[in-house]
Amino acid sequence: MGAEHNKSTSARSDKFDDAQGDESRREKSDGIARPAHVAGSGTLDRLVDTARGYARAAASDNTLKAYAKDWAHFARWCRLSGVEPLPPSAEMIGIYLADLASGSGPSPSQSAFGPQSASRPLSVSTIERRLSGLAWNYAQRGFTFDRKNRHIATVLTGIKRKHARPPVQKEAIQAEDILAMVATLPYDLRGLRDRAILLNGYAGGMRRSEIVSLDVHKDDTPDSGGWIEIFDKGALLTLNAKTGWREVEIGRGSSDQTCPVQALEQWLHFAKIDFGPVFVGTSRDGKRASETRLNDKHVARLIKRTVLDAGIRSELPEKERLTLFSGHSLRAGLASSAEVDERYVQKHLGHASAEMTRRYQRRRDRFRVNLTKAAGL
Repeated sequence: MGAEHNKSTSARSDKFDDAQGDESRREKSDGIARPAHVAGSGTLDRLVDTARGYARAAASDNTLKAYAKDWAHFARWCRLSGVEPLPPSAEMIGIYLADLASGSGPSPSQSAFGPQSASRPLSVSTIERRLSGLAWNYAQRGFTFDRKNRHIATVLTGIKRKHARPPVQKEAIQAEDILAMVATLPYDLRGLRDRAILLNGYAGGMRRSEIVSLDVHKDDTPDSGGWIEIFDKGALLTLNAKTGWREVEIGRGSSDQTCPVQALEQWLHFAKIDFGPVFVGTSRDGKRASETRLNDKHVARLIKRTVLDAGIRSELPEKERLTLFSGHSLRAGLASSAEVDERYVQKHLGHASAEMTRRYQRRRDRFRVNLTKAAGL
């Protein structure tokens, strides 16, 4: 009986691996190929390659990495459950979502034949992200995926009603905090760079990926996410952001020590950068700038390190302080500290709605408009 079970499982595994191999080969073409009935030519084949490049640019690298992990997780779950991930089955996807929410099934990271324990329940936002990842992956493979199918929609609605919680927001970095953070940095080349990152990330309300994707000029590099222009009154940043192209104006500060534009100019001058990525690595001794663009994780690590060094929220344990702050703390800090009309903050952050901007404002007067009194009470 055991031998028959192992043989059946092995056959199912081989079949799954073959399917995965086919899918891997299909993924390499990005779903774009010359139609079989069209005769090949050098020009047409080059255009196919061009189309594949545009298809890969349809989503950011971070999004594509997340979607790849979502598919790997689901495929592993299917393998452990004895089912195939292709073609899509609304019933099985509904069961998968229920498993993610309850944490009742075996963890996909464990061996199919070893000891198994229940996996950790996931948050509603993570489950929705996984579902988006599946939808994208099925679309790339040429399958129709209906998120409104009752086997999926009703399960997801139930998960939201039972497990939904208010979003956990990162702590906003206030004006006095950012000043204390940059004060901890030295004035060597690495310190000049990190000072420019913090001040411009804060004043520009930028995401960490937007900060490191900047080039000195337009189209300096193929992976550019925008460029900078420096004027007498400030810097103009043109960003290829999450929601599309937008311009961000960063005015000069009240003093040279706290001015983001001055910090940017100093970094570019002493690092001798006049082309390519704005923010790059430095040599081990911190005296020379490299040509390698910084990873956005550097921004997150920089924020956490300077938060600790500056003693921000020192009444809390170090582990909790590290959890409170992230790259989004810069955007939330600007939205919370800027004492201007809300619509200007909304435009600066590139938000489509005022409601989204209010989510970033940790310190606003929620009762500035009193509808109770306006209604005559």
